[in-house]
Amino acid sequence: MGAGNTVGPFAVITGPVQIGDDNWIGAGVVIGAPPEVRSWDHPRDTSALSSGNGIRIGDRNVVREYAQIHQGWHARTTIGDDAFIMNQVYVAHDCTLGDGVTLASSVLLAGHVRIGDGANLGLGTSVHQRRFVGGGAMVGMGSVVTRDVPPWAKVFGNPAKVRGANVVGMKRAGLPGEVVSALVPIYSDGFDPARLADDTSDELAVLVEQWRSATAS
Repeated sequence: MGAGNTVGPFAVITGPVQIGDDNWIGAGVVIGAPPEVRSWDHPRDTSALSSGNGIRIGDRNVVREYAQIHQGWHARTTIGDDAFIMNQVYVAHDCTLGDGVTLASSVLLAGHVRIGDGANLGLGTSVHQRRFVGGGAMVGMGSVVTRDVPPWAKVFGNPAKVRGANVVGMKRAGLPGEVVSALVPIYSDGFDPARLADDTSDELAVLVEQWRSATAS
């Protein structure tokens, strides 16, 4: 554990866990429980209350009350920097969160989910295992994400579908106006992934490539 961390009462942190600097961890948070896998050999020795492939948490994250972050199964569960994880959130084994991610209250991430930098998931969103939510995406409250979400998209519903571009998020992030204008028609009704691949600007190239790799895997 690094410097400047605040850990609230009744929080439980068990290793292997690496935590960076200046994180705020609320009351009752559980970090490091074994992966929720039926075949996993759960530890019974009280001197080793956890097991798994570890967790890495970066810097300046806020993890609110009763959130849960589980150990990795095949790989390490990873939280980047500057995440805001609200109360009752569940981050399952092998999940990866980029920098600046926001998970509203009661968001549920199944195993192996990947969340890109700056994505924002609304209250009560559920994400199916092995899905990818692209950087800057906005997922509306109560959504059920069963497909990969492209970067800077606005999605909602059950199942969640692309409903437009996250124009507000793009402007706040300082994306050039021509990039915003280009994405609006691409993310209109009848979203065609091929158009995103063909019309990628330099500002979006990395995010789009991450999304394309996820959809191909």
